[in-house]
Amino acid sequence: MSKNLHAGHRQRVRQRFLSEGLDAFEDHQVLELLLFYAIPRMDTNDLAHRMIEEFGSLAGLFEADAKDIARRCKVSEKTAVLVSLIPSLSRRYFLGKWGDKPIINSSSKAGEYAKSLLVGHIYEVFYVICLDTQNRVNHADMVHEGTINEAAIYPRLIVETALRHQASSVILAHNHPGGSINPSRADISVTQKIITALDSISIKVLDHIIVAGDRYTSFAERGLL
Repeated sequence: MSKNLHAGHRQRVRQRFLSEGLDAFEDHQVLELLLFYAIPRMDTNDLAHRMIEEFGSLAGLFEADAKDIARRCKVSEKTAVLVSLIPSLSRRYFLGKWGDKPIINSSSKAGEYAKSLLVGHIYEVFYVICLDTQNRVNHADMVHEGTINEAAIYPRLIVETALRHQASSVILAHNHPGGSINPSRADISVTQKIITALDSISIKVLDHIIVAGDRYTSFAERGLL
């Protein structure tokens, strides 16, 4: 009887998603639906509530390390991996919508592209977006993970990346996870060092985008380049 009740509940949840979409779901219901595909036979409603409570929010859970999810929520590795895949899948989805070699010819486009590139990163990461002569993206390369400071970001590494991907110009991008979009002194200092290094080989820095959540700021728009 219990098995039949669970089966009927799962079918109702799936049908609700098909008819109403995910926007009609509360956070625990979103997670419950996802857990159906990792946990074949048990009531996942209570588990969904406990997992979200453990990490403070659905976003906090999705952004957690798979090993931490497994340990803290007492779920299998398969379940933890499925849940922790969401941010990376989101990044693939958003970047895929830009298509091959998108043209980035404004600060607003640079900001939106950087948001797509940085979504789901739970640590601070630094990207160099290499553009050709027509401002099309040749390649976006993550050159650093961790707190940005002058010791961590080597201008030589940026130069090598730009040359390797035949950049005519570059856009720099990094994130402030859970923080402010305002540039720090280190952000400004590192940017100036990179500009100087790339200027020596005639590669222009068009912008530096800082992303925090769904917001961004542009060095070019703020007159910081």
